[in-house]
Amino acid sequence: MCGIVGYLGNREAAPILLNGLKRLEYRGYDSAGIATISDGQVHIVKEVGKIRKLEEALNDTMPSGLIGIGHTRWATHGKPNTINAHPHTDCHDNIVLIHNGIIENFSVLKKVLEQSGHVFKSDTDTEVIAHLIEELYQNGHTFEEAFREALLKVEGTFGVAVMTKDDPDRIYVARKGSPIVIGVGEGEYFVASDVTPLIPHTRNVFYLEDDEMAILTRQGIITKTIQNKVIEKHVHKITMELSDIEKGGFDHYMLKEIFEQPKTIMDTMRGRILREEGLVKLGGLREVEDKLTHAERIIFVASGTSWHAALIGEYLMEEFCRIPVEVEYASEFRYRNPIINDNDVIIAISQSGETADTLAALREGKHKGALVLGIVNAVGSTIARETHAGVYIHAGAEIGVASTKAFTSQVTAIVLMTILMARKKYMSVVQGKQLLDDLLKIPENVQKILDQNDLIRDLAALYKDQRNFLYLGRGYNFPVALEGALKLKEISYIHAEGYPAAEMKHGPIALIDENMPVVFIATQDAIYDKVISNIQEVKARKGRVICVANEGDQKIQNYADHVIYVPTTSQALTPLLTVIPLQLLAYHIAVLRGCDVDQPRNLAKSVTVE
Repeated sequence: MCGIVGYLGNREAAPILLNGLKRLEYRGYDSAGIATISDGQVHIVKEVGKIRKLEEALNDTMPSGLIGIGHTRWATHGKPNTINAHPHTDCHDNIVLIHNGIIENFSVLKKVLEQSGHVFKSDTDTEVIAHLIEELYQNGHTFEEAFREALLKVEGTFGVAVMTKDDPDRIYVARKGSPIVIGVGEGEYFVASDVTPLIPHTRNVFYLEDDEMAILTRQGIITKTIQNKVIEKHVHKITMELSDIEKGGFDHYMLKEIFEQPKTIMDTMRGRILREEGLVKLGGLREVEDKLTHAERIIFVASGTSWHAALIGEYLMEEFCRIPVEVEYASEFRYRNPIINDNDVIIAISQSGETADTLAALREGKHKGALVLGIVNAVGSTIARETHAGVYIHAGAEIGVASTKAFTSQVTAIVLMTILMARKKYMSVVQGKQLLDDLLKIPENVQKILDQNDLIRDLAALYKDQRNFLYLGRGYNFPVALEGALKLKEISYIHAEGYPAAEMKHGPIALIDENMPVVFIATQDAIYDKVISNIQEVKARKGRVICVANEGDQKIQNYADHVIYVPTTSQALTPLLTVIPLQLLAYHIAVLRGCDVDQPRNLAKSVTVE
């Protein structure tokens, strides 16, 4: 969850590290720090809080040095304070280290090291690595040997970068479970957790795989396994533009990303639709189409917002493909010894492609012989590389911690996969064309909803001080209710729960009174009248009702206190529209409450630890 950045070249490192950390702040913002080496000394500056605090400190004392590492932290072991902030050092401040991940056996290692005379300053698991390297280095190993041997002794996950003032022209980097990307420039080299800090400097990158390491030197980069086997890495070009990771005039990244959805949904479809034939082509699935289409069961594994997209996938694939579908929390999947058969297909969904729980789940599926596919946004991510095949959603960089455009792009990708499979089985040309025609209209329909932004902001002002919300939907809109509640919780810190509307009578109805706003997704589908009945049950108990309804539905105004209208589309595609007002409602409530919507407390964008 933390952000790592490093630089070795002919420019002053500190400003490059600071700007890199700004790009990575969405990965963690409890504390931050940088370290450089110059004149035989390690210079460290650390601050609690967001990157601006570190920037203020660096304005007073910008350390010199043409080599350095930096880190922005999402706390796991130890409170967010200056002592626990990275970088960490050994006993003699000779070795300096930053780390993303969790060292599971740090307590045992720490006890042994303390018995050998090592003195620890922090409460973190990370500091153990620095002292372990020091112990091995002092006992006759070269620094590289000490680095490798230390990593072989730790259990858990790591993305790690280390420097020593004994060899001030090298950065040692390694990865196991936490992403590391290396940037190759003209006479300079970069390290980062993802490509966003590298874009202003280079487009040439390569990714470390698990149990691989790199040594950045002024003469070039040495790559090998942690077990000391030399390997060759191939450089790739990244296509992301700098404008993709800027706010573009919006107050927040989240608002920008909400308003980008007409474009990102279209980008997910672009080049993949054969409208006249009612067909879909997905190049990433070409080699596995038959096995996917004839799967006996499909298992989605995902977390958070991606899990909600998977739930919609369950409705889609069971309705149109007639294949049994299960949706699993990735964090639970491998720990319950799941039953996986040879003809099962596992689909892992992750915006970042680095979600630790989802990665562990797909590895369990591969181990048990299933075909494993990925739906990811980040090109070159670990999940993209480790799955047998998959679909990129092409949503572009999503910086806001609360996912918005990635969700609608994931759902769009699942719709495309569903049509691809269904057309080989039960779906006619006419049905395929109709669904694709409606899908192609989604971007302009999303824009119609975004044009109601001011209305939704006014509505948010009426409800910003509420302490609880209930979100209710049925069928395809039940996952949307879950997603709407999650968005509100994540960024406004208001307690919110999502339920199938009919389940309200089985418990949640006890909460309803004049102080409980209830958000209904009430589109005119096959179970519209059932939802109307649920709304009446809420109104009978003095609940305040906000409805998301179809344009032209005047009846709904007889039951709701407020209505947000969305265009009418195929029932299976309604989540792509009904989620938009819920994203805007959550955003505006959070802003009116003074919350930091891009960096909500206790959260980070990419959950790379279990």
